[in-house]
Formats: sequence, C-alpha cells, structure tokens
Amino acid sequence: MARSGRFAALRETSGRGFRGYPVATVAYYGPDASRATKVAVGVILAEGAEPSALERWNSAEADARFDQDACGAALDFMAAHHVKTVVISPGIIGCPHEEGVDYAVGEKCPACPYWADRDRWTGEAIR
Repeated sequence: MARSGRFAALRETSGRGFRGYPVATVAYYGPDASRATKVAVGVILAEGAEPSALERWNSAEADARFDQDACGAALDFMAAHHVKTVVISPGIIGCPHEEGVDYAVGEKCPACPYWADRDRWTGEAIR
C-alpha cells in the first residue's frame, strides 16, 4: 500500500514537536519486527499522568503502520480527544498480544517467539 494519505498525515503530526497536552502516543506491535499488525493510541492529559483514553486497531492484511483505515481511525480518535502533540514509536515495539489477556502474566507469548528473548526497544537479543 502506498505510504501516503492518512499515513503521511499521521507522520506529519508527529514531526511538529511538543505543542502541549493532550499528548497522543502511537505504538506499533507485530509478531516480529517486519510487519505491524496492531496500532495502539493512548491519550495523556498531563505530564506524568496515565492514559485517559486508549484505543487499538488491528490489521490482518496490511502493515498497520501504513494501513489507511488504521491511520485514519487513529487520526479521528486523536481529533476527538483534542490532541496537540503526537509521539510515534520508532518502529514495532513488541508482540501484539496482551499479557494477562491473550496469555498468562509472567509468561512469554507462545504466538510470537521472535519477541521471547528480545529487547522491545532496541530489537537486540537478550542474553
């Protein structure tokens, strides 16, 4: 899918720097580092606060980072929450499955062995 339209608009909003609160955090998740199957957007109202709103979108076919529907839904969600600043993860930062929901707390996701022994921020193997 072309990397334009809503994807470009989403990336553009993150390039504007800090413009105040509310802040939206956009994080991408996938079974490995090559394709995002989930995007999560949280809205933070003040420094140090927990997200006041959180929404997730899944994309079974397209990479969620470039999926026009997912990007459009994220933009609509941010507009509804009057977001002033957008921060986007630098890449895919982990497994799309949720600990305690999709698999047991303290366990490694059985569906995503790529992330089992890997640092989610650097992508480096954990020894």
